[in-house]
Amino acid sequence: MTNLSMNLVATARDHGDTVALRCNDLALTYTEFDSAAARIATLLEREGIGPGDRVGIMLGNTPAFALAFYGILRRGAIAVPMNPLLKAREIEFYLSNTGASALFATPVFADEARAAVDVAGGRLWLVDDAGLADLIADLPVQQSPVDCEDSDTAVILHTSGTTGKPKGAELTHGGLALNCEVTARTLLRIEFGDVVMGCLPLFHVFGLTCGMNTSVLVGATLTLIPRFDPRTAIQVIERDRVTVFLGVPTMYAAMLGVAREFGPSATASLRTCASGGASLPVQVLNDFEKTFGCIILEGYGLSETSPVASFNHPDRERKAGSIGTPIEGVRMRAVDGEGNQVAIGEPGEIQIAGHNIMKGYWNQPDATAAAIDADGWFASGDIGTVDEDGYFFIVDRKKDLIIRGGYNVYPREIEEVLYEHPAVAEVAVVGIAHESLGEEIGAAVALKPGAAIEPGELVDFVKERVAAYKYPRHVWFLPELPKGATGKILRREINVSEVESSTGRA
Repeated sequence: MTNLSMNLVATARDHGDTVALRCNDLALTYTEFDSAAARIATLLEREGIGPGDRVGIMLGNTPAFALAFYGILRRGAIAVPMNPLLKAREIEFYLSNTGASALFATPVFADEARAAVDVAGGRLWLVDDAGLADLIADLPVQQSPVDCEDSDTAVILHTSGTTGKPKGAELTHGGLALNCEVTARTLLRIEFGDVVMGCLPLFHVFGLTCGMNTSVLVGATLTLIPRFDPRTAIQVIERDRVTVFLGVPTMYAAMLGVAREFGPSATASLRTCASGGASLPVQVLNDFEKTFGCIILEGYGLSETSPVASFNHPDRERKAGSIGTPIEGVRMRAVDGEGNQVAIGEPGEIQIAGHNIMKGYWNQPDATAAAIDADGWFASGDIGTVDEDGYFFIVDRKKDLIIRGGYNVYPREIEEVLYEHPAVAEVAVVGIAHESLGEEIGAAVALKPGAAIEPGELVDFVKERVAAYKYPRHVWFLPELPKGATGKILRREINVSEVESSTGRA
């Protein structure tokens, strides 16, 4: 039996009195964690939700997410994590796309959740930590997790590409279990007694696998911060004696910015930091290590790779600016447009093969076939080089992905919303370099003949329809957008310097 929730059962058996989850003043032991997950499995069973059924989780970074996630897996159902900041139309798509039977959602965004469920159907539970405890308080414990195969889907994480329609990456029980085992044993060296900082969103694969699932596997304590703030992060590191910190580059830069407010003892407990989600500037890496006295190990992965594919291994040479070498059981290569492996130092698309690769895109066989070839190689869409020692370096993104503050934003999705406005004729959404966020979102717009509108009105139009991290902060107008010979709009030829001179700055 491979059910990922068996890791929780085993840890609760061996280390039941150890604090598993901590958030503000709330602390749950592994016994309490396992018991709550088992009661959630009973709740799902009574609602007629069984193995293979999909259940959405739209909860923040608090223990409620972890309890719901492991309760869903224990029942043999499939978890569909979502960002709590999503708007109703986005939630409805996730639910409808997966045919989800139910949704656990935060009361903070109750209106959006209700509106989505009204369209998609299914059961809705609006719960925070206390509300979830009340919901399951009188329910009996489901005795044991449902049997699953390695290849059974455990999680559907939505990602996207150039089509603009999100795709649900199916991550399996076996793939997730092995990815967190390799992460704990060979990469982060997390063991029983460690305290892991949970700044990363649990609905994101980095926080889900490397933070939560890895902590559960070894019996570490996961201390959660509902919303990242650099001062709060350092205070919690000091309070809980955090040993392992997982973050994205913007988090490290933000903590550097407030470091002078704290003494060296505040972060003395830190042993290992890991960075992913975007390239970590070498200057930030060097400054952070010098200031906090703790190494940062940079890695690489995607939702489709469970996520870890490569890492700067702690027992090998570390190369600043590199995403390291493939992890145990994984192969990587860089290929040209014909699929031939490129020479050392030459750029090519990074492809990945191994136990970490997704099962496929949910109900999208054509998209799956386009992403994974007959030999099992997954095309990442990222362009990179390989040096003579086998270390990979990211050069650019083949896909037009924008990473704003660690969150993925897909231009086509935002363009589709802008096209809904009656004044818009053409639009290209692009990333603009930003000192602290990495990238900011901009939209170059050509209006329909005779149309008159202020840039701020378009900003507000999008803001009402997508999550707060997605809407463009800069909108500027052009007579027409650059196009190729076939009439395709060329985002790469959009001059982002127009932002500074344009009256369309928002």
